[in-house]
Amino acid sequence: MSTNSATIYLKAEQNIEVQTTEVCVKDIATLTCADSHVLAKAKSLKLWTFREGESKRQVISVLKVIEEIEKACPGASVENLGETDVLVEWIRVDRHKGFVQWCKLAFVALISFFGTAFTIMAFHNDIGINEVFSKIYEMVMGAPGDGYGILELSYSVGLAVGITVFFNHIGGRRITKDPTPIEVEMRVYEKDVNQALIATADREGKTIDVS
Repeated sequence: MSTNSATIYLKAEQNIEVQTTEVCVKDIATLTCADSHVLAKAKSLKLWTFREGESKRQVISVLKVIEEIEKACPGASVENLGETDVLVEWIRVDRHKGFVQWCKLAFVALISFFGTAFTIMAFHNDIGINEVFSKIYEMVMGAPGDGYGILELSYSVGLAVGITVFFNHIGGRRITKDPTPIEVEMRVYEKDVNQALIATADREGKTIDVS
């Protein structure tokens, strides 16, 4: 098949993390083409090179990708099936290793644990949960309760089970195959951050785009 009749289908992602300084077309998008030679050439095209001391994030317009492919493969047509802009982030391979990273993990875990416990206690204090339990016990048994009983114990167990079921997670295992609420919110947050960074780069004229 000649280059003049080749059609390259390109599907770019919104956010890409790379571990090397050089960013090629294959790093930011999935490509397919009936002509394997054209496909290999298009995948290997270099788009950007990260340098020490510079920003580790770069926004690349898909129009620039198409322009570079058309220059390298004259006559070939490119069909974009994905995003119009790609946020590329250079990630150092060794950033997740070491004692400091474990300290950060432990700090976040402790903050999450004690913060959640304080929030639950503050909520229960605001609604007067002890008075509510005492009133329910008195209504059912006909006499005031003496200390903590089965009602408080059942509520505590039910609260723990409810939290576990809601977050769909026990340790490293899922209860169901559905994504957890935290994962859903993190994806929404990640998408909003990506769109904000892309919009900012475009507004400041830092996007790698066609001339």
